[in-house]
Amino acid sequence: MAGDENNRGAFHIQAFYCREMDAPIYARLCDVIATGLTRASKTGAAILDWAGEPTRDALPLRFIGGLHALVLAGADADLAEVFSGMIDQPAAIETVLARVLIDHDDALLPWLDGPPQTNEPGRSAALMTGLLAVAGRLGPKVEIIEIGSSGGLNLLIDRYRFDFAGAMVGPEGAPVTITPEWRGAPPATPPLDIVSTRGCDIRVLDVTDKAVEARLLAYVWAERPERVARLKTAIAMVSESGVALEQADAADWLEAQLARPQPPGVTRALLHSVVWQYLPEATAQRIREAMAAAGARADATRPLAWVAMEPDRAMADMIVSIRTWPGAPDREVVATCHAHAAWINPGSVGKSGSGHPLVDGAAQIIL
Repeated sequence: MAGDENNRGAFHIQAFYCREMDAPIYARLCDVIATGLTRASKTGAAILDWAGEPTRDALPLRFIGGLHALVLAGADADLAEVFSGMIDQPAAIETVLARVLIDHDDALLPWLDGPPQTNEPGRSAALMTGLLAVAGRLGPKVEIIEIGSSGGLNLLIDRYRFDFAGAMVGPEGAPVTITPEWRGAPPATPPLDIVSTRGCDIRVLDVTDKAVEARLLAYVWAERPERVARLKTAIAMVSESGVALEQADAADWLEAQLARPQPPGVTRALLHSVVWQYLPEATAQRIREAMAAAGARADATRPLAWVAMEPDRAMADMIVSIRTWPGAPDREVVATCHAHAAWINPGSVGKSGSGHPLVDGAAQIIL
């Protein structure tokens, strides 16, 4: 429901998740915005008068991305001290923000126009956890079709190397090795041969464009410099060898992909990460129906899988789940993880009862 109180509440909710994800600077910033934002600027008024569902629309992350872009561009020294943690008292942060919103209003306002496209390569580790479970169940050969691919950095999943508590997956000598904190025994690593990757996005980003790279870097949380280095390397990999990425509606594209001939002995796997909340319900329903219909046609020689990393806001965790056809179409949780897959907890048990009081079950992502 739209309204000043609801829109401020979205920043308190984001602050809660930032604290859960060990991001205290962003948590403080969100709480200050929630209580101190005014309509003195066009950007402030647009946030407080937001007509959509602000948490689902990721309104806080849109705005903070714009603030971080100013910092990365060297446009405001005081704001840089807020983002570094040097200015950490709420009253002082509020003073800086009030001035920044006036001084940089025209630069900040466009950041509200579209959802953040973080395209975090680290999420490939969570998706790989799901793919390993699929390979163990259906066999080693997998073709990946990804929706919400943004700039395609997770389409490099076959070119990254993963270290899961010493269990290594992926090519030796890969330019990027992703090493999440693995909260459990090392996983089984059945043979996995990713034969192809392709994806789509409604707003494809050309990550080889320097302006696009700068935008992606703005969405990297300032408290995680290691993500910046990994993002830059992943972008260099795309620049060197490219990815198969199309601009398309997710449902249109998926229906077309599922209609393509499927080689025998190869599992066709739909992948997505932190995408479902941005889909219109009509699009989401078409995807459910397309996968159910394709699953009904699947057999042991041409199996189907669905691997998702999406938030369960009642748990304040991301949920990694799989569905497979034939035989097991119900969603199975294989892990919980950090929003950027900084840690992965294998198994189906999350942090029960840790949800924010402003989020009810209706806010959970149901695939």
